[in-house]
Amino acid sequence: MPAQQDTSASAPSSLPEGARGSARPAPTHPRPPSAARPYVLEGVRVVLPTGVVDNGRLVVDGTRIAEHAPAGAPVLAAHGLWAVPGFVDLHNHGGGGASFTSGAVEDVLRGIHTHRLHGTTTLVASTVTGDMDGLAHRAGLLSELAEQGDIAGIHFEGPFISPCRKGAHSEELLRDPDPAEVRKLIDAARGRASMVTLATELPGGLDSVRLLAEHGVLAAIGHTDATYEQTVQAIEAGATVATHLFNAMPPLGHRDPGPIAALLEDERITVELINDGTHLHPAALQLAFRHAGAERVAFITDAMDAAGFGDGRYMLGPLEVEVADGVARLVEGGSIAGSTLTQDRAFERAVTVDRLPVESVVAALSANPARLLGLYDRIGSLEPGKDADVVLLDADFTVRGVLRKGTWVVDPFAGRADGR
Repeated sequence: MPAQQDTSASAPSSLPEGARGSARPAPTHPRPPSAARPYVLEGVRVVLPTGVVDNGRLVVDGTRIAEHAPAGAPVLAAHGLWAVPGFVDLHNHGGGGASFTSGAVEDVLRGIHTHRLHGTTTLVASTVTGDMDGLAHRAGLLSELAEQGDIAGIHFEGPFISPCRKGAHSEELLRDPDPAEVRKLIDAARGRASMVTLATELPGGLDSVRLLAEHGVLAAIGHTDATYEQTVQAIEAGATVATHLFNAMPPLGHRDPGPIAALLEDERITVELINDGTHLHPAALQLAFRHAGAERVAFITDAMDAAGFGDGRYMLGPLEVEVADGVARLVEGGSIAGSTLTQDRAFERAVTVDRLPVESVVAALSANPARLLGLYDRIGSLEPGKDADVVLLDADFTVRGVLRKGTWVVDPFAGRADGR
């Protein structure tokens, strides 16, 4: 929990403020009738895998997207709004003043809900470096939330990372990736471990990657001091993800290209990018898109407690963090300590600042991470039969509506007597 934060204040009443990362989330307006009978969202700009459909229609039937609406189905006018798939965040440490590493169940749920208000309908909860027994205990708590469908899985970021590239992780708690200890965390997660970030050049690194691949857990290369050649070896062993590419790894060099070149050039790797304007220069983001292609980029938040909550002092694992002007840094040493990013801001920046096509941004925020998690048959695109996870955005790419499994988390029609 953050220090010196007042959680007693009431939530603001306007969606735009809540959708822009205010100190408190905006209220939600569930609409029970939406789950009771099919209805049509009319006049939306629907982003499909095949392209954008202007003045389109989206049919919601219970918890799913349907191909056709029955005669007499209610029609909700949403003219001019973009309809995109719910965002999928592979790497998220908390939000709304709550930490996924240390908070109680109600705190974790508050953090999840904060990100849902900003369009993230599927979230993998990430932990930070801690002692092994504490992480195993945490995995048990988070696995229960995964079993309930609140999160899509667990990502262990640390303790198996390089002290040379530790970032906002406690050096005293770091350790080499012993396969037996990696297996301990997998077992503690009870089948809900989605990903483990490793410095694969450390002793036991390659064997741990092979272990993760055998158990269907994503092996992510990150917080690493690996050479180009060592990174290629890890990819051959089964690694498939680059944890926040460019950050916490050696820079690209013309004689010593390091891990960045190996991760960008291999088609088996999905590269995470934090598009908050702090972690990456726009040219670095463009470099990743050009070399990996839009189909291999996954936007993540790497969010910590302050996301959607505000500036102040927080704890990230055992380390104290100062958040000022929305940027999180360790009090001791000043290293960047995660982000305060929400995925709607990543979307807006990608389109308005980075000038990426909307279809590419949707792929990076929804389709690509859904495929990586093995969930693309259920989420990641607005196709009939998939979950009704929908984000409605206005012309400025501000969130106006969030639908998760057919229930409005943020209701764009609240207060309109005719529902239109």
